[in-house]
Amino acid sequence: MTSESGSDVDLLATEQARVDLADLDQRSPGEIVDVVLAAEAAVPAVLRGARDAIAAAVSLVERALDCGGRLVYVGAGTPGRLAAMDAAECPPTFGIEPERILAITAGGNVAIGSAVEDSEDDADAAVTSLTAIDTGAGDVIVGISASGRTPYVLAGLATGRSAGAETIAIVNNVCSPAHDLADVVVELSTGPEVIAGSTRLAAGTAQKMALDAISTAAMVRLGRTCGPWMVDVAATNEKLRRRARRLIREIAGVSDAEAVAALDAAGWHPKTALVSVLAGVDAATARARLDAHGGRVREAIGAA
Repeated sequence: MTSESGSDVDLLATEQARVDLADLDQRSPGEIVDVVLAAEAAVPAVLRGARDAIAAAVSLVERALDCGGRLVYVGAGTPGRLAAMDAAECPPTFGIEPERILAITAGGNVAIGSAVEDSEDDADAAVTSLTAIDTGAGDVIVGISASGRTPYVLAGLATGRSAGAETIAIVNNVCSPAHDLADVVVELSTGPEVIAGSTRLAAGTAQKMALDAISTAAMVRLGRTCGPWMVDVAATNEKLRRRARRLIREIAGVSDAEAVAALDAAGWHPKTALVSVLAGVDAATARARLDAHGGRVREAIGAA
């Protein structure tokens, strides 16, 4: 897979310059901020237009994770860094194993903290990375690319598909090559950027919002929350332990002392403590009920 065609890239909506901003460099700080904020304010409407596609992506991710598969993000540059952030934040928030949500980024880990711009053209590296983690049926691959034609991302989608994985593309331009490699295409047409071609701006914001919606909704569907409470949170520091105590108090209507006692008995696993309190059973029974009901609190509470 070769690098992107220059003439094709020149025609992309995200590469176009806004003629109304020809004097941008002569404007005051406040005026420039107004321009940037106005562009960002238009992003939620773009996401609402892609609502059905985002929901379809959620269903694919839910099914993969519920059946023991993995969610694997593939991205280069800003999309890769956004993907790495989402993959890193899901385990502490939702208690899912880190190896179940992965981010494969062009340029490797060094690209998460600094730019490695030429790595996005290295399609072979994507193939190697996905092969190394034994991508296959049961996994879902999410390729993120503003242009929809980044060689690294296209190769990742193609490799995942050929291995039997389901595929999702998140793009910011219409009718891109990624469409032909994805089971679900989330098309976020954010248009020209305030700085032409700088897709870390509105396009990046839209990508981040889409990733938030997909991973969060999938985790909720998998029973890793109870209502709005993150009952699978890993209580690994004082702030998170306070959060665990608070959610037990708020959901179960018990005192702080009772919440702490339940959490202590459950090894500070909030979900187990919650079922223990609400079902009136010991921590071991609560844990067994959760295991029998796919970790879903409501079903575990109602189990005989």
